Amino acid sequence: MAKAALFTAKQIGLCPDCGSELVMRSGQHGPFLGCSAYPQCGYIRSLKPQADGHVVKVLEGQLCPECQSTLVLRQGRYGMFIGCGNYPTCGHIEAMDKPDETAFSCPQCREGKLMQRTSRFGRTFYACDRYPACRFALNSKPVAGVCEHCQFPLLIEKQTTHGVKLFCADKHCAKPVSIKENHE
Repeated sequence: MAKAALFTAKQIGLCPDCGSELVMRSGQHGPFLGCSAYPQCGYIRSLKPQADGHVVKVLEGQLCPECQSTLVLRQGRYGMFIGCGNYPTCGHIEAMDKPDETAFSCPQCREGKLMQRTSRFGRTFYACDRYPACRFALNSKPVAGVCEHCQFPLLIEKQTTHGVKLFCADKHCAKPVSIKENHE
C-alpha cells in the first residue's frame, strides 16, 4: 500500500499554527487531527474525550466549607466528584460516594476501622480509615476469626474452584483456615 493512501482524509478546518488544512488521521493512540503541512508543521489535537474536570452542574445552596463559594459537580479523570466552583484558587474536593465502614477494626494499627472502598478501576477493596498513617488493605472480603497458624485476628473470604474458602488476612501467612462449624 502506498504511503500517500494512508494519509488521505476529509479536511476539517484550518491549522491554528500555520493556516494549512487540518485532516483526520489515525494513530497508535486513536484518531487525531493533524496539520496537512506535516512534517513542516507538527500541530496535532487528540479526538479522544478529555476528562479535564469540567463542570457538569452547579449545586445551588451548597457552599464550600473553605471559601464559601458554590460547590459544583465535575467530571474528572477518575469519575464524578464535587469540587469548589472557585477552583484553582480553592482546591476543596469531596468524593461522590462515601466509603462504607465495616464492623472490623484494623488488625495492623488497632486504632482505625476497615472501610469498604472502590478503586479507580471499579474494584472493591477494604482499607484502614487512618490512611496514610496505616496502609493496611485487603482485596478480599474480611471475615471475623483468628488464624489457626499465626493467630492473626482477621480472616478473608475467597472464591476458589472448590467453593468459598477462608484464608489468613496476614500477607506473610495467607494460609487456608479450616471452617469449624458449631454443632450444638
